[in-house]
Amino acid sequence: MKKFKKSLVAISMLAGLVPSLSQAETIAVINAKIYTSTDTGVLTNASVIVEDGKIIAVNPEMVNADIIIDAKGGVLTPGFIGAMNSLGLVEVGQEKMTRDTNDKAADMTFDPSLAFNPKSTAIPFARKGGLTRSIVAPGGGETIFSGQTIEVELTGDWDSIVATEQALFVALGAKHDGSRIIGMQNLINKLDERQKALTKAATKKADKEADKAPTKEELILNAVLSGEKPLIAYADRASDILQLIKLKQRFKLDLVLLEAADAVVVAEQLAQAGIPVVMDAMRNLPESFDSLNNSLDNAGKLSKAGVQVVLAVPGDAHGVYGLRYSAGNAVANGMKYDDAMASITSNVADTFHLDAGRIAVGKPADMVLWSGDPFEYSSHIQKMWINGEEQSTESRHDELRDRYMTQSSMPKAYTK
Repeated sequence: MKKFKKSLVAISMLAGLVPSLSQAETIAVINAKIYTSTDTGVLTNASVIVEDGKIIAVNPEMVNADIIIDAKGGVLTPGFIGAMNSLGLVEVGQEKMTRDTNDKAADMTFDPSLAFNPKSTAIPFARKGGLTRSIVAPGGGETIFSGQTIEVELTGDWDSIVATEQALFVALGAKHDGSRIIGMQNLINKLDERQKALTKAATKKADKEADKAPTKEELILNAVLSGEKPLIAYADRASDILQLIKLKQRFKLDLVLLEAADAVVVAEQLAQAGIPVVMDAMRNLPESFDSLNNSLDNAGKLSKAGVQVVLAVPGDAHGVYGLRYSAGNAVANGMKYDDAMASITSNVADTFHLDAGRIAVGKPADMVLWSGDPFEYSSHIQKMWINGEEQSTESRHDELRDRYMTQSSMPKAYTK
């Protein structure tokens, strides 16, 4: 036994030497225009140093790294973060067997991680648009409770799911059959009943039923009521939004609005309540009587009013690629450039409590090096990193292009 202990000591001493012998390579990007998405703002002719997947220095006086990449004035941004989309859940939108976003039986426990496919061809296509992470959302079923969101890295690796059961998603507003009252009433009743049960248990007046282990749904509602889990509510009409503001104040919810076409009408109230809005900047026409205030300048108006705006391509898998163009259009329609950059980086991270979205010391090295302004169509990705690992931006679209552009004596469709 003593010899064994001595051997362990020797092994542990050797193990202590290993990191110094096989230390991970440090990477530096120099001479870049860096959009930090922090209070530091934009840095010119600046540098970033990465080690072990983390950013260890931003614009240091001296650059010392194993690999040095000269950006030559290119633009370095945090990796863009998609929100409330169906990446990894949909392969071909028109083919039902490749859609796993919704089901009639779905309830608040509906978990997209059980069907998330990191090998989906939509993921490398999203990377081509500068996305490095995403909040994937379920489509729900016949109740207002659509399920819970998940956070994923867009590496395409099998272990790319970062967090499950991240936020509870509810869909409110007008119904094709029936009244919107039932949906809002159902949400209020669920929260009220659970709050009373928790209060009763806390005052030690719980009956035998309350002593039972909580159900899955009860655990979810507990997390929502404690503020640990955001409640994402889809609602467009101003009256519904005002009801949700009251719910936030009554139950002290971490509330996030999705779409919210009428948000501009009640922007002051939203700003005062500190409620973020996840929206599609390209919604410019009324789709219903609930969305008469859709306009291309809504993102800019909300941001100027002090509302935290998150730009997204909700419910889509392939269209997420164009997120940067949506941000560019928001800028063209009155949104400040820095606000638009924040809306697809730091604002997403803050709204969904992610450790990402900024180029800052200690943050994961999710970065994208662009040839020019990322909101311009002509700009392209030169390099991309997720957690400090360089990623490919080749997608199935590139492979198909190469396949059918290859010169061959055979008909194009037969080219391999």
